[in-house]
Amino acid sequence: MPRELGGYRTRVPAFRELVPSSYGGSRAEHCQSNRQGSRQHGTSQSEQAGGALAPPRPLCGLCNRLHFLKPDLGVRAAPSQAGASAMALRKELLKSIWYAFTALDVEKSGKVSKSQLKVLSHNLYTVLHIPHDPVALEEHFRDDDDGPVSSQGYMPYLNKYILDKVEEGAFVKEHFDELCWTLTAKKNYRADSNGNSMLSNQDAFRLWCLFNFLSEDKYPLIMVPDEVEYLLKKVLSSMSLEVSLGELEELLAQEAQAAQTTGGLSVWQFLELFNSGRCLRGVGRDTLSMAIHEVYQELIQDILKQGYLWKRGHLRRNWAERWFQLQPSRLCYFGSEECKEKRGIIPLDAHCCVEVLPDRDGKRCMFCVKTATRTYEMSASDTRQRQEWTAAIQTAIRLQAEGKTSLHKDLKQKRREQREQRERRRAAKEEELLRLQQLQEEKERKLQELELLQEAQRQAERLLQEEEERRRSQHRELQQALEGQLREAEQARASMQAEMELKEEEAARQRQRIKELEEMQQRLQEALQLEVKARRDEESVRLAQTRLLEEEEEKLKQLMQLKEEQERYIERAQQEKEELQQEMAQQSRSLQQAQQQLEEVRQNRQRADEDVEAAQRKLRQASTNVKHWNVQMNRLMHPIEPGGVVACRDQGCNEL
Repeated sequence: MPRELGGYRTRVPAFRELVPSSYGGSRAEHCQSNRQGSRQHGTSQSEQAGGALAPPRPLCGLCNRLHFLKPDLGVRAAPSQAGASAMALRKELLKSIWYAFTALDVEKSGKVSKSQLKVLSHNLYTVLHIPHDPVALEEHFRDDDDGPVSSQGYMPYLNKYILDKVEEGAFVKEHFDELCWTLTAKKNYRADSNGNSMLSNQDAFRLWCLFNFLSEDKYPLIMVPDEVEYLLKKVLSSMSLEVSLGELEELLAQEAQAAQTTGGLSVWQFLELFNSGRCLRGVGRDTLSMAIHEVYQELIQDILKQGYLWKRGHLRRNWAERWFQLQPSRLCYFGSEECKEKRGIIPLDAHCCVEVLPDRDGKRCMFCVKTATRTYEMSASDTRQRQEWTAAIQTAIRLQAEGKTSLHKDLKQKRREQREQRERRRAAKEEELLRLQQLQEEKERKLQELELLQEAQRQAERLLQEEEERRRSQHRELQQALEGQLREAEQARASMQAEMELKEEEAARQRQRIKELEEMQQRLQEALQLEVKARRDEESVRLAQTRLLEEEEEKLKQLMQLKEEQERYIERAQQEKEELQQEMAQQSRSLQQAQQQLEEVRQNRQRADEDVEAAQRKLRQASTNVKHWNVQMNRLMHPIEPGGVVACRDQGCNEL
């Protein structure tokens, strides 16, 4: 029992920060809010003197509980077998200490006074059989800012000065659990004062121990519904009661409604479940107490099986009835089931074995346990008991061979792994369902997109058809326009050809006129010769000569007029020729444009090209002909000069 608490006013923060940096941001944010709250409420440093001066701030209840959870539950490297056993023992001790500490934290502020922590530490030293110096204990919990508790908090102190010094087997764990239960039960456990509770204080303590054993390794401590169901079935089967799966699920569902936020039942909800009697169906308190005791021995004390067996002695070889208790490492036998007088221990290891023996010496259902040094012969009451004992002893030997110290710890770990696997499978299934849902949504979205694409394709095809119709219409209009241009070109070519024929006729007339003028010139020359001859007889033919001169002057005037008319006609013909050449060039450009447009047409293009090429050949031929006639006309553009004839006549006259 702990000593009386009190004496110091200073309160120490429960557990300083041992949480790894990877824990997350909620703790830092929560502590930041608490620091702000402490400034607003004017928290003085004298009130925080129980903790470390650096940093001078109180830790909130949430942080303390989290820090209490984290130090030894997964921050160390993979231990060896001995290290794993020490780690498991530390976890079990921490669970019970957590209840004791929260019981001392009356204000639920996450802080406990140094005096209470000193008393708790002294009781822990005592019950765990850890040697300690009372003077050093007083120094650790001095009412100042020195010492490990003030500078670091209680959790590092608990680890360094108590838990690190615990030796497995050096103390009675049941006494340690009774200490922590006494502290927490005073505050949290309230039995019915009218005596209607199904549980005695001892039964509540044992259920509390069973709860701690099966609870999860996280704080606040809870027991998941699967473990609650497992423990209920254990207790009911110990009372030879059976409960249907539907009734059990309904009962657990009722309890789970109040624990939905935490994911399981707290120990006080668990004890209330038994005290209410809803799961017991009229079972008496004594029967329930015996069942709880049996389950407690099986799970907590690792008693795989117990009962009466006949054992054969080694010296006198007589048979005596003994009460046997089987644990993973040994088989103990006592004088009676009160287990007060231990008669011997049979050590078990991986080299032991159990064998069934034939009936002899008036004993039946015999079997033996062979160790490295001795063989122990025993006899059960019936074949079923022998089968159960041999199976239980083989289980203990198997545990020793596998290096395991507890069957139910192994089973608890396997159940936890199975729950984790189920949770992983459930999460994987949910993830798969979510993925399938996403795929279905993606499929529906793609179907919608496909429908939109199909609609867009239909609309595009409709637009393409409209575009094709419009293009065909434009093609027809262009073709008609080109055909019209071709017809106009043909008409222009025909008119040009007709004009060329007219020009040729005009050129022929001009040639005929020139020929006539040449003949006239020739006749004039002949007349000039005759006049030269007539000059010799000037005197006689003066009158005739004068008349001839007058006629010649008149003819000369006519020739001059004819020359002027010829020049005007030549100029007019030249202008018409230039205009015709411009029209031909314009028509050639029009034909070239028509040819470029006709290149975009498929089948009619070749025919139009052939027509254009034919028109171009004819135009070139016409141009060649025009050039030829122009050359001929240029040759004829030099008329006979009448002055030459007069000069010649004058010369002849002079010669005469």
